Amino acid sequence: MELQQVRYVLAVAETLNFTRAAERCLVVQSALSHQIARLEQELGARLFERTSRRVRLTAAGEAFLPAARQCLEAAERAAAEVAAAVGEVRGRLAVGLIPTVTAVDIPAGLREFRGRHSGVRIGLRVGASNDLVELVRQGALDVAFLGLPTALRPQGVTARELSRGRLVAVVAPDHPLAARERVSLAELSAETFVDLPAGTAGRAQTDLAFAAARLVRDVAFEVDDAAYIPRLVGPGLAVAMLPAAYVPQLTGVVTVEVEDAPTRVETVVWPRTGRSPATAAFLTLLGIPSGTP
Repeated sequence: MELQQVRYVLAVAETLNFTRAAERCLVVQSALSHQIARLEQELGARLFERTSRRVRLTAAGEAFLPAARQCLEAAERAAAEVAAAVGEVRGRLAVGLIPTVTAVDIPAGLREFRGRHSGVRIGLRVGASNDLVELVRQGALDVAFLGLPTALRPQGVTARELSRGRLVAVVAPDHPLAARERVSLAELSAETFVDLPAGTAGRAQTDLAFAAARLVRDVAFEVDDAAYIPRLVGPGLAVAMLPAAYVPQLTGVVTVEVEDAPTRVETVVWPRTGRSPATAAFLTLLGIPSGTP
């Protein structure tokens, strides 16, 4: 089994298309198909079902993927560690980020990091905290920056707290609460809310606070991206609760303090196996201490 064959299998598994996988791997499709066929012959099982309309993983393919990813990541990590030993940072830096992170400036950090370490392949994925933690556990991401309720600690990864901040209410400029300096959760419970999807860490912050106060709220609007929330709050369709440090960048809405607001913890996580040289260099650049959290 060759590492290049493993790369080809992973590319096809991720794109479910031999042509796109070949383009990603910078080879002709016939060469990619030939190498996968050789690997399947060596393994004694087909990894993909191919028809004229689609490609999908077989049961054997599904079983092969986790170990294949670990194998490839171990090889890349070994090469990066050797480079680090002679003073060069190489390899991959795959970063995960939720849109409302404010404890660190990720775009500015990535720009500076790229200028210092041109040999590192940089990638960024923006998503929900729950999904990003899982991708770190799987090894698909090297580091992720999250926002979590105080009672929730991510499992299966190493985590370090970056900052804490309270949530605030966000309402339309002509909303009756817009003239108030402070409101309570009880008052907000009478409003219609827009929030992130149920079950996500970003939603849990507010859900847990209302549940602890024995209050029920109406979340009529669910959005995947916090950046869309002002689009619904501004016209008066709903109210929301967002991190206080995040809302200054919003326009067309008014912020109101919440006297019994929940606290959100911004957290950085990386695999339990440790940080790659590129990850360690990136966190150092951001001013995040290296030792044990």
